[in-house]
Amino acid sequence: MNANQRLEQLLECLIQVVARAAIHEEQVRDIVETGKKQLTAFNLCDGTRTLTEVARKARLDRGNLSRAASRWVQNGVAFWVGEDKDARLLHVYPLAPRKSRGAKTRKAHRQSLS
Repeated sequence: MNANQRLEQLLECLIQVVARAAIHEEQVRDIVETGKKQLTAFNLCDGTRTLTEVARKARLDRGNLSRAASRWVQNGVAFWVGEDKDARLLHVYPLAPRKSRGAKTRKAHRQSLS
């Protein structure tokens, strides 16, 4: 591993640590998780793939993913790295699949966050 790769990995770790301290996981989930495919797409946005590649792997329509990505960026849970064709979306940190909870429990938890 060369020095640039090591620096990139350290910066990614720093972003995740700071993001976890600033944005609680449930807040990120509320912004991202409108469906299983969106969660998959969000986790694929690790800065190594284009949005087209993410859409293909997550089996999402490119337009839907583009709108979701815009929402993620506006809400501060993802950001763009690079320019033009080199642009990649980078999430603040990946989300594990949610353990199944009842709808009442989920609703009560969201209300407690408000």
